[in-house]
Amino acid sequence: MQLKPQQLAGALQKKLAPVYLISGDEPQQVNELSDLIRKTAKAQDFLSREIFFADKQFDWRQLNVAADTLSIFADKKLIDLKLNALPGQEGGKAIAGYCQNQPEDALLLITTGKLNKENQKATWYQVIDKAGVIIQVWPLAGQELMAWIQSRMQQKGMQPEPAAVKLLAGRVEGNLLAAAQEIEMLYVLYGAVPITTQQINEAVEDSSRYDVFNLVESALAEKTGKILKIIASLKEEGIASAVVLWALSREVRLLSNYLAISAPNEKENFLRNNGVWGDRKLLIGHAAKRLRHDELTNALMLCAKTDRQIKGQEQGDAWETLLQIALRMASSTVLSKAS
Repeated sequence: MQLKPQQLAGALQKKLAPVYLISGDEPQQVNELSDLIRKTAKAQDFLSREIFFADKQFDWRQLNVAADTLSIFADKKLIDLKLNALPGQEGGKAIAGYCQNQPEDALLLITTGKLNKENQKATWYQVIDKAGVIIQVWPLAGQELMAWIQSRMQQKGMQPEPAAVKLLAGRVEGNLLAAAQEIEMLYVLYGAVPITTQQINEAVEDSSRYDVFNLVESALAEKTGKILKIIASLKEEGIASAVVLWALSREVRLLSNYLAISAPNEKENFLRNNGVWGDRKLLIGHAAKRLRHDELTNALMLCAKTDRQIKGQEQGDAWETLLQIALRMASSTVLSKAS
């Protein structure tokens, strides 16, 4: 059965299908739809989860083993299969065989890139269409993009004026990950209030003028001298400390999640799905080699402390704590390193 992305939530409320295939090159939508399926499955006692990254060297026998093996606690299982390449003859047979002999206590979630019309003629694709649900994701543009942005902002309690939605849509140029980050920053700055074009322009001006993300990059690159200068400049120029906290805490959480991943191909997928490319990808990799879990946990605790200080729930200077977070990311062994 074919569904549009916006139809998934309603379909999940009625019934959980045994097999889902989500395809497309728009990672934000693919991730959100996958998360919705996983959340719904968990609520229906699919408490065990196995993740497989299927490339050209993948042993497709693992899919059958996962389907036949219950967890030690006999939980229902979600099999999360991420296709990094087309399944080929062997993989196609394995997927088709699974769908034709579905385990009672397992759910299969397959995510992959864009599939063209020729790919959709494959037997494994047709079998999934009959046995479960297929959702194809396409980049959003025009009215669809503006509707997505408006809905996303309203979910956070913001009421954007039409011109503000149009302005934000023009800024992100169809990149939903960028749009989600812009909306998150607007929420940090203004909260659940009406949003105008002036507020968006002011937020953009702050971002380009003070360059909060330059602080994050400096922390990842161990440039402690530059960290000190940027923090002082941000404070002096009057940028909201909550925006600085948002940028730092987001990076600390990303690093912490990245550090918990062991498989190289899974790390690559994680970075790609979180919009990490180019120089920032190299910085993340470098930082992950020198930082420990306990250091990142301490940094997250400092983030929580900063949040309380900003809200007046704890004594202390939020800017001093923000500096500590950035220095923790740079690690204490390089406190004398200059920019």
